[in-house]
Amino acid sequence: MPTVSAQGKSFECETGANLRRVLLDQGIDLYNGQAKAINCRGLGSCGTCAVQVEGEVSEANWKDRTRRSLPPHNPAQPLRLACQTQVLGDVRVTKYDGFWGQGDRVVW
Repeated sequence: MPTVSAQGKSFECETGANLRRVLLDQGIDLYNGQAKAINCRGLGSCGTCAVQVEGEVSEANWKDRTRRSLPPHNPAQPLRLACQTQVLGDVRVTKYDGFWGQGDRVVW
């Protein structure tokens, strides 16, 4: 089982598990500010669950690539939408500031 490290915690999940669901199930504060109330609930359309992921995950699908190609995101940033990402191996997740998680300061 893969190990996910985020917000100072480490825990296991099933291979292929949805990263957003895994983080929320573990009580990880995935959304910044008002994005906690105003987000697409995993549809891949809002971009507020953007995180940096190091490790083995699924390839970015068209929803992930399309949303991150639009402002305020920048496709050159090494971010992924947690709601569109499946965990395939051990991963380390980092959340940045900004409503969409697109900032340059690490939140966790």
